[in-house]
Amino acid sequence: MRAWIAIGLFSIVATTSVVGAQGYPAKPVRAVVPFAPGGATDIVTRIVAQRLTEAWGQTVVVDNRAGAGGNIGADIVAKAVPDGYTLLMTSGSIVTANPHMYRKMP
Repeated sequence: MRAWIAIGLFSIVATTSVVGAQGYPAKPVRAVVPFAPGGATDIVTRIVAQRLTEAWGQTVVVDNRAGAGGNIGADIVAKAVPDGYTLLMTSGSIVTANPHMYRKMP
C-alpha cells in the first residue's frame, strides 16, 4: 500500500514539474475574426495581435472568415483543436443573438 502511495506522489510531482516547464505560446496563435477585413472588430484584433506578438515573442495571425452572420468563423474555432492556439475575436452578437436567429449553429 505504501509503495502505491509513493508511486502516486512521485507521479504527481513529476507531472507538475513537466507541466510547469511548458511556455505559452510555443507556436503561432491564430486569431479568427468572423467578419470582413476593415471593420471595427478586425481593426481592434489587429492592434491586439500586434501587441501580443511583441509581448509574447510569438506571431499572432489574424484570419478573417466572414459569412453567415459570423457563424463561419465561429464554426472554425469551435472545431479547432482545443489547445489554446485558435482564438475567436468577436462581438457578443455571435454568442448571444445568433443562437436565436439561426436554426443550426456550429
